[in-house]
Amino acid sequence: MGGIGPWKDRMIAPERALPGRATPMAIDNVHFVIGGPLRDEFAGYGDARFGMGCFWGAERMFWSMPGVISTAPGYAGGYTPNPTYREVCTGETGHAEIVRVIFDPKIIGYGALLQAFWENHDPTQGMRQGGDIGTQYRSAIQCTTPEQHALALASRDDYQKRLTAAGLAQITTEIVFPAPEFYYAENEHQQYLAKNPDGYCGLGGTGVSCPVGTGA
Repeated sequence: MGGIGPWKDRMIAPERALPGRATPMAIDNVHFVIGGPLRDEFAGYGDARFGMGCFWGAERMFWSMPGVISTAPGYAGGYTPNPTYREVCTGETGHAEIVRVIFDPKIIGYGALLQAFWENHDPTQGMRQGGDIGTQYRSAIQCTTPEQHALALASRDDYQKRLTAAGLAQITTEIVFPAPEFYYAENEHQQYLAKNPDGYCGLGGTGVSCPVGTGA
């Protein structure tokens, strides 16, 4: 993982972004770990989107949580339609690496997903996450409902108080509603750490607990 182009610490201007393509990424529509689809309407389930740096480790964290019925890594928040991984790594698409999380709200609440998000990466680092440097590694919450947006903002404010008390910096996480279009990553990135158990995982938190309740 790692950016390879000049756009590492700032968003590219929309007019300079790569043009992309009209054809969506072709993927095998089955989750390697959970089974079931990656692409679906998922009627009756919640749809959450998180950027925590490298999407390999973030996806594994979420698929391990009870009540999560599907996860998929992809790209969102930029300008290039249907980008490739190599294009995203140049910084010239504007996208972040995002994990889409489909969850059963009867089993797990959005608040529990937020708690895992805040506690398992460093949301203060701007356009990077640890040694992974580039706009694609920025921290992001892309909300699919107004209720998610309100809870995400409240959790950010609460978590900032705890980070400040611990002597840590200001949160740089992008929190947006409505969620921008999500573009699925290539097959080799889907459930990568299940297919490659010894693969790279840069996931790591600040050590500060998050006050979001698991029932929210």
